[in-house]
Amino acid sequence: PMFSGADLEAIINEAALAATMDSKDFVEMSDLEEARDKVRWGRARRSRVIDEKEKVVTAYHESGHALVQSMLEYADPVHKVSIIPRSSMGGATFSLPEKDRTMYTRQYCLAMIQVCFGGRVAEEMFCNDISSGAQADIMQATEIARKMIMDWGMSEKLGFVRYGNDEAVRGFGEFGLGREYSDRTAELIDSEIKAIMDQAYEEVKQLLQKHRHQMEAIKEALLKYETLDGEEVKQIIKGESLDKPTVGDLLAAEQKRSAPPKATLEQPKEAPSSPEEGLTGPMPQPGIG
Repeated sequence: PMFSGADLEAIINEAALAATMDSKDFVEMSDLEEARDKVRWGRARRSRVIDEKEKVVTAYHESGHALVQSMLEYADPVHKVSIIPRSSMGGATFSLPEKDRTMYTRQYCLAMIQVCFGGRVAEEMFCNDISSGAQADIMQATEIARKMIMDWGMSEKLGFVRYGNDEAVRGFGEFGLGREYSDRTAELIDSEIKAIMDQAYEEVKQLLQKHRHQMEAIKEALLKYETLDGEEVKQIIKGESLDKPTVGDLLAAEQKRSAPPKATLEQPKEAPSSPEEGLTGPMPQPGIG
C-alpha cells in the first residue's frame, strides 16, 4: 500500500541491481525488502562510525517510538525499527499502512502524535537528557495537531470551521488575503494545538513508565541486532527471546568469508631411520689411521 507505479518500478530495479551486485542468480525477498526501504526512506549508511554513547541514546529513542506504536490500537503497525543510519536519520522506526489511507480519523491523528513523542519521552526517562534527534518528530506532531485544528475541524472549542489559508483553493485572479481570523481566534488555535500536544505527551509518559521493562528489552535487542522487524518487536514485548544472529556473529562470518585462504606449508622430509635409507651410493668405509 501507499506506493505508486513509479515507486514499484524503482523497487524492482533496485532489487535486481542488489541481487546482481551480490552475484545472485535470482532476486530474493531480502533484496526486495531492502529495495523497498531504500526507495521509501533512503539508503542505509552502514559505513558511518557512531559513538557508543550516541548509539545507546538512539536505541532508547527508537525503542520509545517502537513500543508506543506497537501498543496503540489506532496507530499503523511497526514495519521495522533500526539504529543503522539511513539518509539523514541516525536511526528510524518505520511503519507500513496495511491499506491505502484516503482519510484520517481523530483517533488515528492522536495516535500518530503520541508515536512522534515516544522517542523524546524515552530519552528523558532513560537517558536523563534530551537531544536534537527529536526535531523531525516535533515538526511532524505539530503539523498534525495544526491540521486537526485549522483544517479538519477537530476542535470542540473552535468548532466545524476551517482556519487555514490554502493557496490551492483560491480562484483564478484572487489575491492572498493573509490571515482571515482575529488575534483572539489565533490565540485559541495556539491554545488548542498546545493542549493536544501536552495531552499526548503525558499519555506517552504514562505508557512508557508502565512498560519500562519492555522498553529496556527492545533497547538491548537493538544494540545486539541493530534492526528488528515488527514481529520481533512483538516477541520482545511478550517476553520472548529472538533466535537470530547478532551483529557480532554476522561480522565474524563476513570476515571469515573475506579472509584469504591460508597457504599450505610443505611437510619436512623425515630423517632416514637407518644408514642405508636415502643413500644412493655405497656405504663409506671408516678410515684407518
